[in-house]
Order: sequence, then structure tokens, then C-alpha cells
Amino acid sequence: MDRIEITEVGLRDGLQSEKPFFATADKVDLGNRLIAVGLRRLEATSFVSPRAVPQLADAEAVIAGINPADGLVLEALVPNERGAARATATNVNVWVAFASASESHSLANSNANVDTALERIKPLVELAKSAGAELYGSVAVAYDCPFEGQVGTAQVLKLAKAYHAMGVRVLKLGDTIGSASPRRVRELVTSLNAELPDMQLILHFHDTRGMGLANVMAGLEAGVSRYESAIGGLGGCPFAPGASGNISTEDLVHLLHLEGLSTGIDLSALIAVGKSIETKLGRPLPARLLRSEPVGTLYDLNAAVRASG
Repeated sequence: MDRIEITEVGLRDGLQSEKPFFATADKVDLGNRLIAVGLRRLEATSFVSPRAVPQLADAEAVIAGINPADGLVLEALVPNERGAARATATNVNVWVAFASASESHSLANSNANVDTALERIKPLVELAKSAGAELYGSVAVAYDCPFEGQVGTAQVLKLAKAYHAMGVRVLKLGDTIGSASPRRVRELVTSLNAELPDMQLILHFHDTRGMGLANVMAGLEAGVSRYESAIGGLGGCPFAPGASGNISTEDLVHLLHLEGLSTGIDLSALIAVGKSIETKLGRPLPARLLRSEPVGTLYDLNAAVRASG
């Protein structure tokens, strides 16, 4: 495993809770700048009801404005058949269906219990195929639910098997409230690989408690080569109390490069994009690489403060 694939989710998961509205032109500009630094997978938006997530009401315009690039894959959340009708009219390559691993979060996130949410997903398989898109599955609160507490591996396996039965072969595991630990990551990945060896996993961590990159290391040790992150560490789930930002793309790329792994991303240029978003939002963002230089940066000794005496 020499190359790691990163899906940038800043445009969707990163911005979905931002207020006031982040201008469509600014979203398009951000997407195109992220592509320019080497990212080739963007989760660009969501075709959810604009009433539920007003920040993403401009989904079609954002997709239309993103420049084509070699190898570019555009992803979007597609919750149901209404969302599918909208997605079909765009050039989105991957539709991401989502279900929660707990009943309470499912009611908050989808206004339906888990079984009903899965039933809504089934028609999307053929609709995506007809639109020339691939359908991915996603499991929210795959480790802990903010309302019910720890989620058992058996419940995540139930959802994974339901997706698998529909023909889905790529599954995103969401650490929605940033409560996962390396041990639990290894255990969940190992269990899923044993039960569904042909299901490709993508790990999505939030850095609520500062464990995001440690969990990435656990995922790497377990053989997972696909991860999601957001520029600057933007984000948080509006339907999960206590959820804070995603692991930052800058920090993730920095870690992977230090580990000798390839991403195809220009780290210096990526950091510049993160700093520009800080300026646009008018507040500091959590990414550590926006506060410090990458490992290996050297300084001029003659300009350094020296001890006296």
C-alpha cells in the first residue's frame, strides 16, 4: 500500500453547518482550487432538502461550476428518490446513500428508523446505474451515537450486509461525533473484512477529541487505503450534538507523506487553500498545519533569538 486515496469533503460535510450562506461562486472556487492542488475526489454537495440543510441548496450550480480534470470523481449525498431525480440531471459520478447505525440518530438525521432508511435506499441502486453513476453506502455514528451511546459492531455489520445485498461494494464508516479510538477502529475494520471481504472501506473521522490522526494510523495498520477529510478541519454534523470538525486534509496529507505514502497532493499549495478559507470565514480553523510549518522546515539561525549571557 504505497498510495492513499483522499476524498475531500469540505464542500459538503465541511460547509453544511456554516452560517451565513457560503456563496455558490465561493464554493465553486474552493472546489476548483482543491482540484488544482491534486485532489481527485470531491464530495461536492448533497441533494437533501434545502429546508433541512439550507447551505447546500445550490447543489446543481456547484456541480455545474466545477472544472473537469483528468481522473476527477465528483461525489454527492443522495438520500432518496427525490434527491436521485436532482442528481440524475448533473454529472455526479458517485451517489452516496446514508443510513445511521442507531435508531435515535436515524430519526434525527433521516426522520425515519433504520429499516425505513434502508428501504429508501434500495431504489437508488438502479437509479444510479441508469444515470451512469456508482452507488456508495455510508454508515453514520458507526462507533457511538450521541443519544444512545456505544454502537455495537453487530449493528454496523447489519447495515453493511444490507448494503452488500443491494449490490453496494464501497462503504464509508462515519465517526460522526469523533469518539472512535484506534482499538475500536482496528476491531471494526477486521470484523467487516472478515464478514464482507469484497467490500471496500473508506474511513471518515472527526477530530472532536484529538484522536483523528491516531485513528487514521490504526486504519492504515488494518490495510485501509481510503480516507475522507475536510480542508482546514471544517465541519460537523448538524443532527449530532457535540460533533465538531473533520480531520483536516492538510494534517492528513502531512502525516501520510511523513509515513512515506503518496497522495498526489501538493501540501504547500493545499495549506495555502486552507489559509484562504480561514480568511474567507473570518476565524481560525482547527488544522494544525495552519498554525505550524510542516516537519522539515528550516529556519535562518542568524534570525533566531539567542540566549544571552
